[in-house]
Amino acid sequence: MPEPIAGPSDRGIAQGVAEAPASTATAHLTGTLAATILGSSLAFIDSSVVNVGLPAIARDLGAGGAQLSWLINAYLLPLGALVLIGGVAGDRWGRKRVFLAGMAVFSFASLACALAPGFAPLLAARVVQGVGAAFLMPASLALLGAAFIGEARGRAVGTWAAAGAITGALGPLAGGWLIDAVGWRSIFLINLPLAVAAAWLAWCYVDESQGHDPAPLDWCGAALATAGLAALTFGLTRLAGRNGGAGDSAATAADAATWATLAAGFTLLIGFVVLEARLGAKAMMPLALFGTKSFVGVSLLTLGLYAALGGMVVLLPYLLIESGGYSAAQAGAALLPLPIIVGLGSRAPGRLAERTGARLLLTIGPCIVAAGFALFLRIGAGAVGYVGVVMPSLIVVACGLALSVAPLTAAVMGAVDTAHVGSASGVNNATARIAGLLATALLGFVLAGAATGAGFIGGFHAAALVGCALCLLSGLAAFVLVRTEGVARDRPSKERGR
Repeated sequence: MPEPIAGPSDRGIAQGVAEAPASTATAHLTGTLAATILGSSLAFIDSSVVNVGLPAIARDLGAGGAQLSWLINAYLLPLGALVLIGGVAGDRWGRKRVFLAGMAVFSFASLACALAPGFAPLLAARVVQGVGAAFLMPASLALLGAAFIGEARGRAVGTWAAAGAITGALGPLAGGWLIDAVGWRSIFLINLPLAVAAAWLAWCYVDESQGHDPAPLDWCGAALATAGLAALTFGLTRLAGRNGGAGDSAATAADAATWATLAAGFTLLIGFVVLEARLGAKAMMPLALFGTKSFVGVSLLTLGLYAALGGMVVLLPYLLIESGGYSAAQAGAALLPLPIIVGLGSRAPGRLAERTGARLLLTIGPCIVAAGFALFLRIGAGAVGYVGVVMPSLIVVACGLALSVAPLTAAVMGAVDTAHVGSASGVNNATARIAGLLATALLGFVLAGAATGAGFIGGFHAAALVGCALCLLSGLAAFVLVRTEGVARDRPSKERGR
């Protein structure tokens, strides 16, 4: 998702690889860790830097405010829809092979973004970037899970996550400086040297590994999910971006096409759920995971919390640049409290959740995030000061996230039995990315009013209220549905099906 912090449940994805018997020890553990950190940093940098570059891209390519959500969603759509099948592809075809292939696709797409002559070619290249990231990201974590054993695996994943937090923090700052000094195209070119270094490390030092008896690739499910999300995103974006400037008959026809697209999206997604139910354990999203209240609760929490966060990290830099007069570098630096506080403050809540259960923290954390969103209402047309207005709101949001991120991972891993930890973590990670996708599709309601300062501020306030409500509902879902004590994986797998 377009955020300056890593997604949820990353530790669980790597842990899921460990359920198979260990293979021969990897000879180059440091090289493996460095390659996976550099490779995944490509996706982290791209997710956070593009948000800061939206105003510059809009001015250079003549894109309207309502069109800019497509620039985010063209990347998030294939990433959210294909990340699960990307993990299975690594198990079946070889994780190193898929890691290198995803990196190559991502890199060529980054070059195409930098050279794009117009907005439409840029969107097409962003779609290809998302496809590459969907295979690159799960492969990087799976390589860690296969290479490291026992406590060393936990330290490796912790290092990977810390590097992601640092990348997410520095990405907008460095990207903003590049935009101001060189231009927005440079934020895509910066991916290329990182990709070359990561590919060389992976080629030389990473051992190939595959899953034991990997699941078949659910191409039909992936196609239905992608088509359904694409139609739903297209319909929501059109609905949010319409300004009503056409004549009555044209407006009616546009409305009819929009609602037909939304209906088609819902129908395709229902078909996806039906197919996954028929495939059972062979599905890319096994529906049996939702057989426990705790997993339903953490899924709803993830959907609401990350939808609110995804909208905020897109709108806030745009607001600071367009309404506050900030430079791109200043807007990137303004977001620093978020990844720094989350990165430094997540360890203690994680340990506490392992001892006492995650329910209380997952109830309190989103409510604190909601309070931070409420503080954004103090921002006005003449009040975009950082120290007194923006920074306190970001600090409160970051403190709430710090209480939520690590317990959320623990709750996901505890909601299912051990054999399903990897699948559950992958589904939860995809849920976070899809939440950002849907939230960004609706940002046209706000960005369409960017031409008038008052209209944009009013839209930003409305988005802050929606984010506040989503966070409160996330906390309520945790309080009502997440188990207070114990973990589902302590029970036999058969008991979960009762």
